[in-house]
Amino acid sequence: MNKRFAGVFTPIVTPFTAGDDVDEGALRRNVARWMKTPLTGLVVLGSNGEAAQLDEAEADRVIDVVRAETPAGRPLIAGTGRESTRATIAATTRAARAGVDAVLVRTPSFFKAQMTSDVLVRHYTQVADASPVPVLLYNVTMFTGVNMQVDAVECLSGHPNIVGIKESGSDIGLIAEYVSRTPADFTVLAGSATTLFHALCAGCDGAILALAMLLPDECVRMRELVASRQLDQASALQRQLLPIARSVGTAYGVAALKAALDLRGYEGGFPRPPLRPAPQSVIDTLTRQFQELATLIPEHARTS
Repeated sequence: MNKRFAGVFTPIVTPFTAGDDVDEGALRRNVARWMKTPLTGLVVLGSNGEAAQLDEAEADRVIDVVRAETPAGRPLIAGTGRESTRATIAATTRAARAGVDAVLVRTPSFFKAQMTSDVLVRHYTQVADASPVPVLLYNVTMFTGVNMQVDAVECLSGHPNIVGIKESGSDIGLIAEYVSRTPADFTVLAGSATTLFHALCAGCDGAILALAMLLPDECVRMRELVASRQLDQASALQRQLLPIARSVGTAYGVAALKAALDLRGYEGGFPRPPLRPAPQSVIDTLTRQFQELATLIPEHARTS
């Protein structure tokens, strides 16, 4: 059973300058630091990478920069989902040419009422048929308003070039169905750090987590604890990580994630307008949460 994309990945941010340009230097320095952690690999141009805010030339350049800093042995996945099948195939082809190991393709969402299982199966089949690299499905209902049903995932899991799915929600029942109704070599990755422990217990092969940008060692440790059935320790770790996971996830979003990266010694940069930097109250909350975590996990006091 080959699950090349099992493990813990992080969907990296795209730092912007105060002038609203991609900060390539900050991006390179961040990637170099993440490559010193136990993360399996990186995802570029995901939701937390503000992919929807980049034009095509910027998106292609960001992939090039990250690929240049990521060793060949560490998988690099690129988000290439677009609203049309044609544009998705074009973005996927360019990403493959740039050297990514796989693509993560979100559901189209503008015409969400028409995004039936039949439409999604046709869309992903055409993308996978054309893609030079493996395809991972990306279900991120909190942003798209589209929820990929189990029947569609079950059907698509039989395609030889569709190798897995990232499920960003916290519906553990849905995750368990994805696991049980897809082949053994189909990779299911959790996308919500607030329910990571439960998703791993439900059979996820790993995760793609924003939290892993900030706390890579702890996120990898969670997977190891569940795999070795040290469930009491894993559950305790989930409780310890929960406040920060909420803050950089559904509570405050990308702006908070970038502020948290700054607090951890990375370079979060500015969000791209219309998003605004996190207010001081959020930064104060994050500072307190990191301080509290350091008392619970002494190793956390050192930055990764």
